[in-house]
Parts: sequence; structure tokens; C-alpha cells
Amino acid sequence: MNSRFIFSWKTLQRTWSDWRGSDGLPGISPDLPEEERDTVTKLLNECVAARHGAVTARQHAAGIGELYLTLNATGRRHFLEILADQFAVDQDQVREVSHRLAHSDDDETFRQQVLELREALISPRQQLLQQFNALPQGVKFLIDMRAELLGFLHDSPNLKRLDYDLQQLLATWFDVGFLRVKQLDWQSPAALLEKLMAYEAVHAISSWRDMRHRLEWDRQCYAFFHPVLPGEPLIFIEIALVKGLASSIQSLLDDQREDVDPQQADTAIFYSISNAQTGLKGISFGPFLIKKVVDSLSHSLPNLKTFSTLSPIPGFRRWLEKRLADNGSQHDKDSFATVLAEAAQLLDVAPTLAHVIDDPRWLENSEVCDLLKEPLLTLCARYLHERRERDSAPLDPVARFHLGNGARIEQLNWLGDVSSKGMRESCGLMINYLYALDDIKDNIEAYSQEKQIAAAPRIRKLISEHEPKLGPLSGLRKWGNRKGKGSA
Repeated sequence: MNSRFIFSWKTLQRTWSDWRGSDGLPGISPDLPEEERDTVTKLLNECVAARHGAVTARQHAAGIGELYLTLNATGRRHFLEILADQFAVDQDQVREVSHRLAHSDDDETFRQQVLELREALISPRQQLLQQFNALPQGVKFLIDMRAELLGFLHDSPNLKRLDYDLQQLLATWFDVGFLRVKQLDWQSPAALLEKLMAYEAVHAISSWRDMRHRLEWDRQCYAFFHPVLPGEPLIFIEIALVKGLASSIQSLLDDQREDVDPQQADTAIFYSISNAQTGLKGISFGPFLIKKVVDSLSHSLPNLKTFSTLSPIPGFRRWLEKRLADNGSQHDKDSFATVLAEAAQLLDVAPTLAHVIDDPRWLENSEVCDLLKEPLLTLCARYLHERRERDSAPLDPVARFHLGNGARIEQLNWLGDVSSKGMRESCGLMINYLYALDDIKDNIEAYSQEKQIAAAPRIRKLISEHEPKLGPLSGLRKWGNRKGKGSA
């Protein structure tokens, strides 16, 4: 399994081998060649049949899981394809039961046929997957197996049906009502802190010194845990307590910066939200964690008035390059090309976005910065309001997350992330999404129903000034001058 597995795969193999009993596994090659797949199919059928009761079925499941762990990536893909293709629902049975249901003459018969239809819709592979819930670390095994499956989807689209079954099963087990929020600090177990370092997906934790700095008295970290995985964070959020909106991630993470007394801070900055388990993709924990953290901070630090993120804008540069190449208006191309040409001339590089932005000298050149600042901020504001065709949601994934949770676009930050990743993703820009507590509910409703985007007046002004040139936008959320708790 992948390196994030709670135990090494060899340890898990030994655990399941002891639990399963003395029966040996059949000799299966790591890449599961075609001539050996019938053997695996037979083992899966025996497990699903469960002729000798639940305990025997789970012992069979342990054997199946142990066999899976002996396979390499190619063998695991073949294994999952067998599970997807040969252990789906029995279509003939579903049609037969549906026919009887449609022709039921009385209420009792109708109710009975409904029950039979529900049973018929549970696929054999779902029955098998459910057996792992009772195995030692079986749930974590399924999480990691789905993480691998997601990596196979591009080349094996037939696995989508199996992925759907796994996601639905895990969503049931990981209902937010089962989860517990814990605050982590420097006294938390070292093994847990190591996992935070490994799972951090937004701003890499470079060392134990960096880890300790992120857990100082003006920093906080909260994570969601599930009772069956007490040592495995599902998602965690890192927070800095500051005065006013933070605009630069480098300044915020600088271990030489002056600490802020939490009792004097007026703003909580959520600067990193990381999903720790790839196999739980599509199962949303973030909104609930943010709400619980805000509630906790509001209670423990009543002086906090503003709750905001300092977030990346991961798709901006890619969108801008595409727009300039083939999808932008002629005005976009001509005006921004002129700016790039001037900046490139000052740097003595080719007049392209890549040559200018990827040259680190531009950050130290005030003339280049002055040339690029206004057009990049304007185009970024525009990007944040661009929509996907299929559902009219914002193009940017981080925007979709926070706007869907009731935040508003508050502030764009020039040179907010000057790291190579920041330049590669967003030309160095970052954004603050503000969680104004009095407005979250209304924002969620407006976004969920009509995909309206809440934005601060300064952002709306930036967009409206350039609408005649760039074209009109729809779905902007009207915003008053309310200053409830949480307003900037």
C-alpha cells in the first residue's frame, strides 16, 4: 500500500494472516497475469458466498486483503478490474424484482417486493467490502485501496462503478456525526505530528523547527478524527492569530516574526486546510471542521472579530495562459501582451508570461512590479468569477470550497506567495476568503441555489471598472455595507 498506511503492509499482512488462520494463500504472481485471474475470481466468489457464516466470511476477506497486499501496481489494477466487472449487481434479478414490484396487487406484496429490490441492488462487491469493517485496520485498508483506485481511473474508466461503491460505503462510515475534533499542539504524540508533516498539502512543513513554529502560542491546529482511526487525522486546519488580515504567506510563516499575544489578536487566519486521506476524496469534512473551529475560537478568544483564510489560487496562471493563447478576447491579448512586452524588455527576456514570471529577478524590479500589478490583479478577480460550463460553479477549486461554505471574496494580495509554487500556480497572488459570521447562512443559500458569488465592495469595484473591456459577468452576489461580527 502507499506510504501513508497506518502500519507497514508487511505488518498488516502478518496481522491478517494470524487473524485468518493457518490456510495458506494461493501462489499469485505480483502482476496478476491473465492465466491467474480465474483463481482470484474463485476466491472472491467464496468470500461473497459466506456459506459458513459471518466469521468465516471475514476470514476469507482477510485472505483477499492479504493477497491484494502481495500484488504490485499492475496486479492491483487487474484485481480491482475483476471486482468491478464481475461482481456488480445481477441485472436480470433486478429486472425480475422490479417487474414484480410494478405489478404488486396489494400493500403487503408491494412492501415485500421493495425489500427484495433493496437486497437485489446490493452488489456482491459491496457485500465483500463491508466485511473489512470488522478486520483490524480494515477501514484504513479500504481508504488506501480507494486512493490507489483513483490513480487507475484514467486508464481504467470501468473502475468508476467500483469507486462509486467504495465512496458511498466510506461516506456512511465517516458521517460527520462520528467524527471528533481535537486541538493538536507540541505535546501531541510525535507519530501524529509526523503525519501532519507528511500530509500537509498547501505549505510544506520543512523541518521539526518549522513544525514547532506552527504550534506556537499564537498558532493553533485542529484535526478531525474517527474512532476507528484514532491516530490518523482525516483533515486538519492550521491557524495563525494576528492583528488584521494577513496578506503574505512568507511573512505569516516566518519564524523570526514577532509573536502576537492571542488575547490581543483580533483575527484568525486559516492558512492551510489539508485533506489527509486521498481515499476519502469526495467526502466533505471541511465545512464542519471550519464551523467547529470558529465556534471553539469564538468561545475561547472572544476578542477575535475576523475569521479569514489566506488561500492559494491554484488555477489562475493556467487559466491566464490559456486565455491569452486561444480563448481570450483580442483586447486581452493586445493589452496584456503590451504589458508583458514592456516587462520582458526591462528583464531582457522573451515577451511571454512564462519567461517573465519564471524569472526571479522581476520580484526585485519595481518597474516590472508596477507594470504587472494592476492587470494581474484585475485578471485574477475576473478569473475568480469565471464559471464551469457543466454546473456554473467557479473554475477555481479553492473558491468553490470556501464560497460553498459561506465565505466571501474579501481581498486579493499582490505577491502574497513568492515561492516557486506560488509563481507556478497564481503568478504570486493569494486571496483572503472572509467568514463573516452574520452572513454565512445567506451566502450559502445564495451560492447553493444560484451559484451567486459573494465579494467585498473592493473586489466588485475592481471587476466593474473593467467589465466594459472584458465583458459582463453574471451571478455576482449583491453586498451591502453590513458590519456584523466577522467583518473586516
